[in-house]
Amino acid sequence: MKRMWTLIKKVWKFILLFLLILLTFSYAMFQGGFVSWFLFYSFLPFAIYCVALSFYPLGELEITRILPKKDYDAGEPLTVTVNIKRSKAFPLFYLLMEEQLDGALGLAQQQKSAKALLFPGFKKELSYEYMIQELPRGEHFFHSFTVRIGDPLGLFEKEKRIPLEGKIMVYPAYTELLYRPFENQYDQGLTASRERVQRDTSMAVGVREYRPGDRFSWVNWKATAKRNELMTKEFEQRQSHDVFVVMDCIPDQHFEAIVSFTASLLRALLKRGAQTGLLTHSKERASFPIRGGQQHLQKLFYHLAKIEAKSTASLDKVMEADGVLVQQTVSFMLVTAQLTKPLIEKVSFLGHKKGRMTLFLIKGQKELPTDEERSLMAMANARGTRVLMVHEGDFAAAFSEVTGW
Repeated sequence: MKRMWTLIKKVWKFILLFLLILLTFSYAMFQGGFVSWFLFYSFLPFAIYCVALSFYPLGELEITRILPKKDYDAGEPLTVTVNIKRSKAFPLFYLLMEEQLDGALGLAQQQKSAKALLFPGFKKELSYEYMIQELPRGEHFFHSFTVRIGDPLGLFEKEKRIPLEGKIMVYPAYTELLYRPFENQYDQGLTASRERVQRDTSMAVGVREYRPGDRFSWVNWKATAKRNELMTKEFEQRQSHDVFVVMDCIPDQHFEAIVSFTASLLRALLKRGAQTGLLTHSKERASFPIRGGQQHLQKLFYHLAKIEAKSTASLDKVMEADGVLVQQTVSFMLVTAQLTKPLIEKVSFLGHKKGRMTLFLIKGQKELPTDEERSLMAMANARGTRVLMVHEGDFAAAFSEVTGW
């Protein structure tokens, strides 16, 4: 249908052009004189140019999109350079170029527009730039350009959509956090954080007498022979702990802040050497096992770059339905912007079994908690659940206090 309509418009323009030529010629023939013939001969070059323009192939335009890099952080600017080459030196009065930006990328503020009006003339090579001021988080695709040419009088226009695929990945913005393990908070008060003690078997710092439970491979045979009693290697001990992060994906005005804080938290945990996992439930459930290292962090950031606030279940329902939380014997950290009584009850119930539950409540800049939230925070504190209120733009203060508020 669209092709037929385009064909009808093209035929109609040819008919209109022919009628204009016929009218000016008839006026010159019947009126006579210098003015009428001058009008006819003045219009004739434009008419011939329109006919020639109708046969100009827009497909011969070779368009190249140059992206400085493929990976960005949310909020970074993006400058795109577009180069146009053509093999024929046909004079073009104007060339209207527009990059077709879809989704969040199309709604982002542009410092330089993705739509540019160029005047090529006889030039075979042209270029222009457009700039997106702040990139939104997500996986963004570039699909095509819309190209339009026309004559000076606006009688004839030609348009074509030229496909040109491209993609950039915009990871969530993060803040440098200095992660410090919390102490556990129970009804009786504060207790030391139960971190798992591990032995670094790659570094022996001395020898000692054998104790029940020592591995056979730890035996130091030289020291055993000298002292005539079983001696084992003494290894350096280091403390580490595993943390499982649960992020709320319910639609909320603070969702971008939730994603940004979660990214900052995961990065801080892994940078500190902790083993970290992640659970989200948006369109579908996604669970990442507890691991460490840069490659694991990259996987988590890739997931957070694409996550959307599409969950239909509240965080307490997600926790209730997910068996992974029951199976894990690690510290839990929950990130949400909605504090509810069912959530506090669920977190407190799991906290009595697991022992270590921290809930981060994300708020806007200088946003104060409501009376209901204050009441729920007091209830959580009484039940031994730590609730920390984190303000957007001040994520670094999340670990500044041990007790919560």
